[in-house]
Amino acid sequence: MRVLKGHWQLLLLTAVVFAFWQTKAVVPLKILIVFFHEASHAIATVLTGGEVISLSVSPDQGGLVISRGGSRFWTLTAGYLGSLLIGIALLIAATRTKLDRQIMALCGIVILIIAGFYVRETFALGFTIGTGIVMIAASIILNHNINDMILRVIGLTSMIYVPFDIFSDTIARSNLRSDARMLAEEFGGTTVMWGGLWLVISLVMIGWAIRHVLGRSSNLTLR
Repeated sequence: MRVLKGHWQLLLLTAVVFAFWQTKAVVPLKILIVFFHEASHAIATVLTGGEVISLSVSPDQGGLVISRGGSRFWTLTAGYLGSLLIGIALLIAATRTKLDRQIMALCGIVILIIAGFYVRETFALGFTIGTGIVMIAASIILNHNINDMILRVIGLTSMIYVPFDIFSDTIARSNLRSDARMLAEEFGGTTVMWGGLWLVISLVMIGWAIRHVLGRSSNLTLR
């Protein structure tokens, strides 16, 4: 009962996302999470001394990073878990800080920078530039509460999408050429083993965020 009272808004948002999960309304959010996934690959590549050649996302919620060098273990591992970390960070920022407009603007700027350096394909370029501009515009035009709600929706969608995607790509359809399959081919083990490990880690991360970060109440006070 205390959880319901303190977090009813997040629970309602989660229910809404699930209700529209198979509709076109959620597709832009899913593509954004895929962008987070690919951006996490790119960031891990750069941080481990590699070079990113290009980054792309597609209308069917696919994505691809072409890179040279860097740590293959960390770049392959970073995709799912990195996008989940981004989602958790955005949710924490929305629920525990008053910097929603600044964070929204920063997200837009970072997306535009990544687009400028690495994105070349028409759809991916249009999506990333459009998303970056919309986020910056939202931070300027819309008030704190609306920016807060947008960040919550993005964060929650990531927290829902990533474990589902890990299970779908690496366990339910382990024949796919996923990050987990490439990791298994290059470092040993099996696709299901790596996917299962990532799934457990993602659920632990989500549980930790819910238990230790959101506090007794995450409800947004409307004003």
